[in-house]
Amino acid sequence: MPTIQLRREHLEAMIAHAREAAPAECCGLVGGSSGTEAKSLYRLRNVTADPEVRYEAAPEDLFAAQRQMRDRGEELLAIYHSHPRAAEPSPSETDIRQAFYPSATYLIIGLGGDGPVVKAFNISEREHRWHQVEYEIADE
Repeated sequence: MPTIQLRREHLEAMIAHAREAAPAECCGLVGGSSGTEAKSLYRLRNVTADPEVRYEAAPEDLFAAQRQMRDRGEELLAIYHSHPRAAEPSPSETDIRQAFYPSATYLIIGLGGDGPVVKAFNISEREHRWHQVEYEIADE
């Protein structure tokens, strides 16, 4: 799978979203082009009954984001969410069970350490496995 390319502003916006939502988890989408180049972030509301330990995107937000991506000629590159108490984030059992987009990169923002940590993963819900992948900051 090709390496996703984020701009510094994307990374900062995801971290800001995670901090604003804490102690709840935040969630959102990354749209882009050419299979790897991130163009837009789409913040989604977390509407799960237990937002401090899981996330579920508001369906109307999800549909609106997908419509905007289509209108902009973008595709879904990544799904991001936060683990507010994790210093070194990795996919939870719930994250693996609900990884319904196998072609997307999953970005997890950990806020539990000295500073925020963003890690990227490929997750296969069908095969019930995950592995960490690299991402690039395209404007550095």
